[in-house]
Amino acid sequence: MHAAWRWLERVGDVAPGTALADEFAAFGRGSCLAFPLGTLFGTGSIHVGQDTLIGKYSTLSVGYGPTQAALPERGLVIGDRCVLGARVCITAHESISIGDDVWFGQDVFVSDASHGYQDPSLPVGLQFGAHQPVSIGSGSWIGHGAMVLPGTTIGRNVVVAAGSVVRGTIEDHAVIGGVPAKVIRRLEPGVGWVSQGTSPDVRSVALSGEG
Repeated sequence: MHAAWRWLERVGDVAPGTALADEFAAFGRGSCLAFPLGTLFGTGSIHVGQDTLIGKYSTLSVGYGPTQAALPERGLVIGDRCVLGARVCITAHESISIGDDVWFGQDVFVSDASHGYQDPSLPVGLQFGAHQPVSIGSGSWIGHGAMVLPGTTIGRNVVVAAGSVVRGTIEDHAVIGGVPAKVIRRLEPGVGWVSQGTSPDVRSVALSGEG
């Protein structure tokens, strides 16, 4: 039984040259979407770069459903050499862009749209909010169970602590955490990593030419 399951995992992975990979707008060389699969929808609008690994039970979705007339050309773009942990859920209605060398922990959620509640006569699930693009910069690390909400721009080389809820614009080279997420540390050029808050904590950056 175990041997059969291992065989099924091996042949069930989505990789370049498989029928399911061919349904994607792009599925780069060396990339893999692990079996068992989660929900895949709107694959013709999903671009996956090279050497990217996406974990088991992951959901990648573009659009609102089969009744949508047309999908955006690049609804979800995932860069090169990314590692996305098991059970990630990325739901793009208009535009989610993930840069190169981005790592996600398990159970990370990213979406560029939410539901409204203004009309009390309609179920909330049928009220769609405005699309607000999401961008995650290259080299960033999104911790286990974090949520990235519509309208968020995360810069390059940003660390997002596990369980954080992120919304807004995060500058490059920052460490953020909490609900809602706030900057914990940021990199000051020529100074080092500086804590935000009352307690001073400066971690020096070695300058070229110093021992």
